Amino acid sequence: MNETMVTLQGWLGSDVTVRQAGDATVASFRVACTPRRYQKKTDEWVDAETQWYSVKAWRGLGANCERSLRRGDPVVVHGRLNAQTWTNSANIEVTSFEVEAILVGHDLARGVSQFTRTPGAGQRATGVGSDAAGPEGGLEEAAQEAAA
Repeated sequence: MNETMVTLQGWLGSDVTVRQAGDATVASFRVACTPRRYQKKTDEWVDAETQWYSVKAWRGLGANCERSLRRGDPVVVHGRLNAQTWTNSANIEVTSFEVEAILVGHDLARGVSQFTRTPGAGQRATGVGSDAAGPEGGLEEAAQEAAA
């Protein structure tokens, strides 16, 4: 399976909107990424043009995004980059890009965040969670042992 994975670091450009797609919750939001470049000639940092990305987060991740994220928050998004080509009203072929989020979080380089575990969030399809440490104990127990 060859998929293009991307990681975005930027700012939430809108509040999260949520809709139902069948039985699944899907959250949508926009992320603005403004690259900075150092210009040696002027000895200063300069902002490049802001790039906007549409992001979709499904099911529990989408619900958590709705509860956790607000416009203007610094975020990090990791997911699959999908291209969609369509023809607009002027009969011009347009390609738009959307990120299907796998992981979303606040950018802790820009502030602090408070984490609250949701019920049932310890197990995910990726194998991360309380069962990931095997039958001898979960990740929480391993973290507590390491802290002791």
